[in-house]
Amino acid sequence: MSRIGRKPVEIPQGVEVTVEGTTVTVKGPKGTLTRTFHPRMRIEKDGNVLRVLRQGDTKLDKSLHGLTRTLLHNMIEGVTRGFEKALEVNGLGYRVQKRGETLVLNIGFTHPVEIQPPEGISFEVEGQVIRVKGIDKERVGQVAADIRKLRKVEPYKGTGIKYVGEVVRRKQGKAAAK
Repeated sequence: MSRIGRKPVEIPQGVEVTVEGTTVTVKGPKGTLTRTFHPRMRIEKDGNVLRVLRQGDTKLDKSLHGLTRTLLHNMIEGVTRGFEKALEVNGLGYRVQKRGETLVLNIGFTHPVEIQPPEGISFEVEGQVIRVKGIDKERVGQVAADIRKLRKVEPYKGTGIKYVGEVVRRKQGKAAAK
């Protein structure tokens, strides 16, 4: 059995979970999330605990078991604490600013790049650090990845957009003429 799938998901105070077949709705202090899971997974609610049960022992069932439990846990964590990804912008002349809700990036193109936050996502800018915040872990990660993709870190000078704490392998460059 899946070790992760077997673990029950605790429902904290102030969070309301509704299970209707394979659709689960989680309401919390930060918002509401709804997700429909695979029909081979059965989700049961016992008081303040959610359990994920699978129909059989096929490879598909085993792989979906842990995934379903993790997605439920992330939904509950998202509506209580939320998720955040931090990106760092490095480069000569690279600037980041927030204009209203819009994120404006000057990252070496002929024009500034403007990014509108999708529903449920917000941006914070502190110097050269962009923080992407929201209650849906999947969406926060995707928006951060899309921003990073605009100007990936260049291996010779290290300029570009990277995650905070990401280690970039640097290349030596040309050897000096002797």
